[in-house]
Amino acid sequence: MKEFNDQKIVESWRSNVKPWVTAIRNNEIESRWLVTNKAIVDAIVGENINSVLDLGCGEGWLVRELDKFGISVLGVDVVSKFIDVARQQGGGRFKTLSYEKLSYSEFEETFDLVVCNFSLLGNESVTDLFKAIPLLLNHGGCFIVQTIHPEVACGSSNYKDGWREGSWVGFSNNFSDPPPWYFRTIETWKKLFLNNGFTIKEIVEPLNPKTNVAASIIIIGVKSK
Repeated sequence: MKEFNDQKIVESWRSNVKPWVTAIRNNEIESRWLVTNKAIVDAIVGENINSVLDLGCGEGWLVRELDKFGISVLGVDVVSKFIDVARQQGGGRFKTLSYEKLSYSEFEETFDLVVCNFSLLGNESVTDLFKAIPLLLNHGGCFIVQTIHPEVACGSSNYKDGWREGSWVGFSNNFSDPPPWYFRTIETWKKLFLNNGFTIKEIVEPLNPKTNVAASIIIIGVKSK
């Protein structure tokens, strides 16, 4: 079995910046423009907030979208080439930073809401990120995660936490070296919120209208202490 770890995820994304940016600009990912983009924007705007920290922002599409609503957004990504592209397009503030270095001292500000939109793929990095988030949120702030739906993504594998091999199935042939990802059950996702000072306000399961299958799962947590 291949050795999977958090660093391999970062390495993969560093080698796939160009095809990813092209895919986003050309709307090549049907599930995004059909379901999940609108779902995450609606979830954020529905919280009636003024400031957002977008972790794992990639080329910055969500930052630019929220800017249209007059929301102040800071986008963060570990891949500097993504941040370069994001800054060229504008529509918000951007910073190159790894999840491991998340802390108040890196920003010297707190936010009404933190969002991770399909950007929590690792194991230890995600566990540590959940511990850091409360310190970056204002009182009563929200943490929203959109990710692949565990019950749909599990496929024929056992429904238990663990590393899975990555795939670019459905993407263009320009992608290479797919990043591995750490599978979590719905219960494990809930525990990450509850064990780190959040109450779960809502769980949303956006449906793909073509298949009537959940395109993702969105968990909305509220800082409770």
